[in-house]
Amino acid sequence: MHRALILGAGKIGALICGLLAESGAYDVQLADTDGGTADSVAKAHGSPNLKSYTLDVTAPGALARHLFAHPVDAVISSLPFYCNIAVAQAARDAGVHYFDLTEDVEVTRAVRGIANGARQAFVPQCGLAPGFISIVTNELMTHFDEVRSVKMRVGALPQHPNNVLKYSLTWSTEGLINEYGNPCQAVVDGRVIEVSPLEGLEEIEIDGTLYEAFNTSGGLGSLAETHGVGVESMNYKTIRYPGHCAQVRLLMNDLKLNQDRATLKRVLENAVPQTLQDVVIVYAAVTGKQEGDLREENYVNKIYPQIIAGRLWSAIQVSTAAGITAVVDLTLQHARLSGFIAQEQFRLPEILANRFGRYYAPGGTKDISAEVVVSGKAGKQRKLKGAARA
Repeated sequence: MHRALILGAGKIGALICGLLAESGAYDVQLADTDGGTADSVAKAHGSPNLKSYTLDVTAPGALARHLFAHPVDAVISSLPFYCNIAVAQAARDAGVHYFDLTEDVEVTRAVRGIANGARQAFVPQCGLAPGFISIVTNELMTHFDEVRSVKMRVGALPQHPNNVLKYSLTWSTEGLINEYGNPCQAVVDGRVIEVSPLEGLEEIEIDGTLYEAFNTSGGLGSLAETHGVGVESMNYKTIRYPGHCAQVRLLMNDLKLNQDRATLKRVLENAVPQTLQDVVIVYAAVTGKQEGDLREENYVNKIYPQIIAGRLWSAIQVSTAAGITAVVDLTLQHARLSGFIAQEQFRLPEILANRFGRYYAPGGTKDISAEVVVSGKAGKQRKLKGAARA
């Protein structure tokens, strides 16, 4: 049985620990600075494979002492991005695998440095974006002899928007502000460049509904470093309902709240409600040459809230937790993996066939609607389902 320590008993950590423990294949520890929260989550799941702990990873040596007293095979961080460098270093020192959900570019660079020469695997940027979107896009890119352009688009949206932002808080407010306020990466003419957040505004229509998309930080992950050379363009943008970007620009740029993020966090959490009635949209488009012809392939996936183990979980919880648990599961099954592991090193068919990744697969659960519609080398449409490409 695999042993895993999940750090953080919040929205995502609560589902990660449940998925792993209730699979029957994991002995799971859930740790949080608020021991009462961790204990409440563990009791709600009711699994004998799940134990709760009080642990403050910011306290010097606390995580190292915990790992010594309670050995595990993997540490999974669902903590805020700024905690992850210390967690990664503790994992390196303890000789255990490391996973996180960070979207922060600088944190990922630091983790890459910590992973250099390590015998265990360091897998940052798991989850949705970066994470699953990188795996999807990489899979599409393998269908081409020559890739010209790559578009990655992801949105976590309320199903029924009813405020001026047309948005509800579905995950970490700090992470959201980080994405909206930090420099973004893109590839132009084979070069990785920085572009401004909240710029590059475009319209996108999916299933007859009009959305907007704009630059946000971190979603490109390591894909630019892996495949950027020789690609004319590659970029990541966040999907929102039309009008959202203008309102966020007002808050962050015109009112200068990007320079006072603590105040912005208080404003958003006081005024913007949370919801479990959300939808996650994953969209990727790759254009390039197949047998001399210029073609495009697209992936479109909508994930809705799910009832798992008798409890309703939001779409962002399901998609993020399914992404990281599938990657954890595959990594522990391939014990030889070591050092820095990029998301695009995992194949999409393996993810969709995994017991946790199945929540992304068309038909994997009754509430998921997804398909990959592509123009194949024979010019025919095909759909990607489960572990096979038709």
